[in-house]
Amino acid sequence: MLPLWLANYRRENLSSDALAGVIVAILVIPQSLAYALLAGLPPQAGLYASIFPVVAYAWLGSSALQAVGPVAITAIMTFSVLSPLAAPGSPQYIELAAGLALCSGLLTLAFGVLRLGFLSQLLSRPVVSGFISGSAVLIIISQLKFFFGVQSSGANSWLALRSLLAHVEQTNIATLALSTVALVWLLLSRYGLVSFARRMGLPPKRAEVWVRVMPLVVLGVATLAVVALDLDINHHVAVVGAVQEGLGTVNFFVPGLEALHVLLTPALIMAFIGTVQNITMGQALAARRRERLDPNRELVGLGAANVVSAFYSGMPVGGGLSRSAINLAAGAQTPMASMVSALSMLLLVLAGTHWFARLPLAVLAAGIVVAAISMIDVKAFVQAWRYDRADAFALLGTAAGVLLMGLELGIAAGILLSLITLLVRASTPHIAVIGRIVGTEHFRNIERHGVETIPGVLFLRIDESLFFGNLNAIEARLATELMKDPRIEDVVLIMSAVNRVDTTAMEVLTDLNRDLMERGIRLHLAEVKGPVQDRLLHCALWQALSGQVHLSVNSAYEALAAKKIVEHGLYVI
Repeated sequence: MLPLWLANYRRENLSSDALAGVIVAILVIPQSLAYALLAGLPPQAGLYASIFPVVAYAWLGSSALQAVGPVAITAIMTFSVLSPLAAPGSPQYIELAAGLALCSGLLTLAFGVLRLGFLSQLLSRPVVSGFISGSAVLIIISQLKFFFGVQSSGANSWLALRSLLAHVEQTNIATLALSTVALVWLLLSRYGLVSFARRMGLPPKRAEVWVRVMPLVVLGVATLAVVALDLDINHHVAVVGAVQEGLGTVNFFVPGLEALHVLLTPALIMAFIGTVQNITMGQALAARRRERLDPNRELVGLGAANVVSAFYSGMPVGGGLSRSAINLAAGAQTPMASMVSALSMLLLVLAGTHWFARLPLAVLAAGIVVAAISMIDVKAFVQAWRYDRADAFALLGTAAGVLLMGLELGIAAGILLSLITLLVRASTPHIAVIGRIVGTEHFRNIERHGVETIPGVLFLRIDESLFFGNLNAIEARLATELMKDPRIEDVVLIMSAVNRVDTTAMEVLTDLNRDLMERGIRLHLAEVKGPVQDRLLHCALWQALSGQVHLSVNSAYEALAAKKIVEHGLYVI
């Protein structure tokens, strides 16, 4: 069955898609090799993951521009999860990586089939940003050994840094010089080239194209230097080494029960993070073209891509930010660009991979570091700090958790911080004493606006659903207001913001009604929402309510004002 985009494909898009596909295939070669090495896999795994998994996503996904393939997050997650279990690059490690891709792919596929795309909304943006930023720092730390040309290892970032410092005297000067020049070159082109082009009067789009091309240019120049000066032979500069020739083979397998037990939790986390990242990025790309994204189809496409990758390359894949940016900048119009990219990569692999053997690892590491630096979202932290510091602490806590405890515990810490934040906010609701703005039917907080009130009547607005966790705060505020004014004879609870009243809250309101009635104070309710009222109708509170249930705050105000005139000859002040 043909996908809708292919069945309705317009021929005028073919030239743009074909050119974009070829450009993407060429430009992501260094990235594909580097992310495979970052994941602890043979370099060819990154090339293979850029072929058939890309076709699977283009066929089943819904985004016109998103490009799937090896990405930094899935690579570092693969390495972090599997490196304690097997030696990177070993047959057991490769099999575990394929099992991880298969499990996460099947879970993501199930999310899509069961229409669980809404799960992407369960992680707040600060938590996602904290996770990605923490992962980016982990990626940078993992690449430092290639910068200095030393051997180092460690189960976490702290141990990796200690190991690096212990071996720093063994630094390979030629490697360090090569990596430093490459890093500075890439940073200047990424963060200075566009602004420099604007000052020189050049079109910004042309500068952006050069930014995308620059990693390939830097790698090409560095490789020529290695070959011309025999840096790998004479100065022991580490290179990629032999890359398997040909297309590779398809390996159908089913992980054993022991492997499933080990991989299930990290696969679930990878599927969840992939869901959030893929849908978020897809929606951003769709918004640029005023298109609609189907989150569930996105998950089906991403899940299928990982399942295919498990049997072919053995490397988990995801929606790549830089790949998608290159795809967009190159002029892609439809998923046909991804199909062309996969075909171009296939032809490149079939043409031979021997010329990848002397690519310097230090320069590949520099490209990874520059990409990782762009993933550290300082802007999100600053914005959260200015707007809501609880979210800022959730972001920081998640990033710190990733760095100190690893990816799995780090995301768990982020989720826990989000839940704590929600609980604290719900447990400390905003409660306002309100009055009527003179000459209108609008009611506002008496501390913020000049309003009129009725002597002996307390209008109390609760801006939160009522549940067991915030009842003490509400009772305390009510007691404080009653102590301030002993003349109060009527209390009106405005429930316009109350979406739910749980069983505990219903019982407390019933007790409150009884206690107020014993003190000669009537309890009224106003603006009770339909679903809340449906539940309260069947409880003792509704029948025993000492006051009335008012349709609106203004009707309650008018009724009580009239009543005060009759009873006491009073009017509003």
